[in-house]
Amino acid sequence: MKQILEGSRAIALTIKNINPAVISAYPITPQTHIVEDLAKFKANGEADYEYVRAESEFAAASIIEGASATGVRVYSATSSQGLLLMAEVIFNIAGMRLPIVITCANRAVSAPINIWNDQQDAMTVRDAGWIMFFAENHQEAVDQHIIAYKVAEKLNLPVMVNIDGFVLTHTYEPVIIPEAKQIKKYLPDYKPKAGQFLNPANPVTMGAFATPAHYMEIRQDLHDDLTSGLKVINEEYKKYYEIFRNPTSEIRHPKSENGLVEYYGPKNPKTILVAMGSVIGTMKEVVDEHNSSFPGDKVGILKVKTYRPFPAEEVIKIIKPAKYVAVIDKSISLGQIGPLASDLKAACQGKIKGKIQSFVVGLGGRDVTKEMIKKIINEVKKNDDEIKFIG
Repeated sequence: MKQILEGSRAIALTIKNINPAVISAYPITPQTHIVEDLAKFKANGEADYEYVRAESEFAAASIIEGASATGVRVYSATSSQGLLLMAEVIFNIAGMRLPIVITCANRAVSAPINIWNDQQDAMTVRDAGWIMFFAENHQEAVDQHIIAYKVAEKLNLPVMVNIDGFVLTHTYEPVIIPEAKQIKKYLPDYKPKAGQFLNPANPVTMGAFATPAHYMEIRQDLHDDLTSGLKVINEEYKKYYEIFRNPTSEIRHPKSENGLVEYYGPKNPKTILVAMGSVIGTMKEVVDEHNSSFPGDKVGILKVKTYRPFPAEEVIKIIKPAKYVAVIDKSISLGQIGPLASDLKAACQGKIKGKIQSFVVGLGGRDVTKEMIKKIINEVKKNDDEIKFIG
C-alpha cells in the first residue's frame, strides 16, 4: 500500500520490518528521526530488537560491531561528524568482514559548522572497504536497505546506504513499505556459517594482528571481494524486483532492476550528466525541458546508485557515445576535483573520446536549482577543463 511518509519514517518502518537483533545509535541531525522512531517502536512493544543507547557515535559503532561479531543482524544510523567519530570502527568492521548495514543521512562536515546536506561525510570514508549505495528518493532508499542486508550477508561485507539529509530525511513522498512477511521471502533469518562469528564452542580470531608478511594479501582479498560484489549487487536487485515489483505502481519501473547505475534520457545523447542522490530529480526535470526545446542537442543522465565498488564497466558503456560528460558532485576532494568525477576520469582514461569535466554544487545545503543544471549543460561544452563550483 502506498503511503505519504517522511523519509526518516519510511526507513525506520523498513528497519522495523527487517527486524535486526540489535540496534544502537547516537542522535545527530538530520539522522535523528530514524533512530527516534526505532526507539519508540521498541518502547511501545512494537518491536523485539535490543535497542542499546550509546554515549557517542564511536560507542554505537562499537556496539553493533561487537553484536555482529556474535552472529546476529544489526543496524545503526549516523551523519556527518558522527560518521567521522565512527571512522576507526568503520575500518575495523570492513576488515573483520562483518555484514553490518548503516544509514548515513548525508550532511556537510565542519568547519565551519553546518547541519545541511552535501555528501562530504560519505566521501571521507569511501575507501574503508564498505559497499556504498546512494538513493535518489524515498522508495529507492527503502529498497536499498532491504537489498543491503541481503548483499552484506551474502558477501560478508558491510553496506552503507546514503540518503541526502533533510532533502530526503525530512520531506514527504509516496512510498511503499514492504511488510515483514514479504521481506522475509527475500531476506530470510540471518544464519551465519560456523567460523564466521564468535562462539566459545568453535573459537575463531577476528581482527587479528597482521605482520607485513600477511597484511597486504588480506587487504587485497577485501578489495577483490568488493570488486566481485558488483555482480552480486546486480543479481540481488533483479531478485528483489521480481518479488516486490507492482506493475501498476507509479514508483517502480524496469530500469530499477540495475543495482549499479541507471540511465535516463534519449538514445545517443550529445551530453550526459552524471550524479548521485536526490539531485537526480531536479536534473530529470531540466533534461526533459531541454530535450523538448532543443531536440538537436540531446542530454541524458547517468545516475550512479552503487558508488563502492565503483561500477566502471557499466559507467563506460553508457557515457562512451557522448561528446560531453558533466560530473556533478555534492562534495569536493579539496585540492583535487569532485570525488565522483575523479573516479570517472580514472575509469575512462583512454577508453572514451568525450570530454569529462568536474562540477561541484550544493555544498553545505546550497539549493541546486534548475538554472544551475542548465548552466552546467552549457559550461561543459566550452574549451576549458577546470573544476567549476556552480552556486
